[in-house]
Amino acid sequence: MRIEGETGFVLHTRPWRETSLLVEVLSVGHGRLGLIARGVHSPRRQVLRAALQPLQYIRFDAVLAGELAQLRAAEALDAAPVLAGDALLAAFYLNELVLRLAPRQDPLPELDAAYARTRERLRAGEPLAWTLRRFERDLLDGLGVGFELQCDGDGETIDPAARYLLDAEHGPRRLLSDRGQGERSGAATGRALLALAADTQPDSADLASLRLPLRAVLAHHLGPRGLKSWEMAASLGRLARPR
Repeated sequence: MRIEGETGFVLHTRPWRETSLLVEVLSVGHGRLGLIARGVHSPRRQVLRAALQPLQYIRFDAVLAGELAQLRAAEALDAAPVLAGDALLAAFYLNELVLRLAPRQDPLPELDAAYARTRERLRAGEPLAWTLRRFERDLLDGLGVGFELQCDGDGETIDPAARYLLDAEHGPRRLLSDRGQGERSGAATGRALLALAADTQPDSADLASLRLPLRAVLAHHLGPRGLKSWEMAASLGRLARPR
């Protein structure tokens, strides 16, 4: 099948045999695609190679045969965000989540739109923790595995003063007041869940309470193998606090 004039975001590239690259993209019409870009290490193909950098927004032509497509042409449609430090780590996390959770060749327009918004938030230097929590919410919704944030799994309205664990299958579960501090630290405040539902940034303490519960939901969908970006963030002490 020929793919012509398709647009998408470059998620990752890695060497493919001696002179080629395997390029993973999140495309509008075909979802996550693996593209084989042949001969990109030739000096005459520097422009193409530059267009195939992570975070780059591209237009491309390819021929799809089986799981992978042969890239025929690609051009950059804008300048990729120039990121460093924590923002660069956040972008790596963003791309790794999509690579691990988005199925191949399954168009997910909500996820594509969420990725585009988050990419621009990273470019604009918006607070990282809030940017990532919004993307995690939108990723789950775009994959069809999100849940209601204004009511708990039993249909009861979220209490702003309570704390809630997030169950990947059930949704928010209210934490009983007699639970220990360890379990409470892995629970989100009701205020934070309501703020996330309303897309309104909560205060720093409530925002911080969202990180571990959302990570637990993502870990459920990822399976036993975690993310490299989580390991990197833990070793560097980053992406753990609101910014």
